[in-house]
Amino acid sequence: MKQCIRCILDENFPGISFDETGLCSFCRRAADEKRQQALKQEYREKFKGLLERHRGQGPYDVLMAYSGGKDSTYTLDIFRRTYGLRVLALTFDNAFISPFAVENISRITERLEVDHILFRPSFNLMQKIFSEAGKRDLFPEKALERASSICTACIGFVKSLVLKTALEKGIPFVGFGWSPGQAPIQSSVMQTNPRMVAVSQKGFWPRLEAVAGQDLSAYYLSKTDLARPVEEYPINVHPFAFHHYDEKAIKDHILSLGWKETRDTDPNSTNCLLNAFANQVHMDRWGFHPYAWEIAGIVRAGGLSREEGLAKIKEPPNPILVSRVKERLGLSCERLQNVHI
Repeated sequence: MKQCIRCILDENFPGISFDETGLCSFCRRAADEKRQQALKQEYREKFKGLLERHRGQGPYDVLMAYSGGKDSTYTLDIFRRTYGLRVLALTFDNAFISPFAVENISRITERLEVDHILFRPSFNLMQKIFSEAGKRDLFPEKALERASSICTACIGFVKSLVLKTALEKGIPFVGFGWSPGQAPIQSSVMQTNPRMVAVSQKGFWPRLEAVAGQDLSAYYLSKTDLARPVEEYPINVHPFAFHHYDEKAIKDHILSLGWKETRDTDPNSTNCLLNAFANQVHMDRWGFHPYAWEIAGIVRAGGLSREEGLAKIKEPPNPILVSRVKERLGLSCERLQNVHI
């Protein structure tokens, strides 16, 4: 199988091509190191400038989407101790959070003196959505290049609840622990606006409501929210894009804060028990790992070696973890189909 000589993407990844040297089209289009460093400096200064304008206007400066995983823990520390912000952390409990992650969330929020909200929908709702996403893809093909159908559904809840909560509490920034491979630097400091949110909601929530068989409006922005002026909307920030990302250094740092390694998740997650099953389903349907795009971006950014990146996607999902999730979702006796929408 043909595979990029620089990152980890192979010929199964949608839209990929290779030049005569074996370099993939995505690596060819990536910014060179000098340009990348200039962009990091530009967005770091942009964030600092916005902090000067918005810091201290309310009880919290930033609402952080906090999963208890490695990247979000380090990001929480950046907001709290590098920038000295007043942080409210929000955890979306999808009913599959690792007990190790639950302990990490409690330990780290206490250590960093961060207020914390845990939001957990009914298990029945999440079971309906995740089990159906296990049977068939719920979203367009383009959306599934960067995440599985199960993870896309879950992160949709996270982003919506974080935005909704920030609007309700008048918090000027919302923070995410996206790695350099998950989101481009150009989106690292971005003003949200009601028009874009409305378009996104129309493409996302009706798909889940059809599966759940119920109104899910409690989880997304109302007409009143969408009528607010753009000035009331928070600014999205994912600081890893303009901070140095090195996976080993990140892990060493958060371990010093009291964070502990999870021992019940797959190699691509440090908080979610559902991940191994989601990965297995995606690979069976599409022929490539759902973390391939993200890990390729981290490799390009120097956060992982190519060999480390390849190891993350080549290790097959743990069949015990997959079996446990299938049983809990009621899918143990079902044959999952390679069904695309």
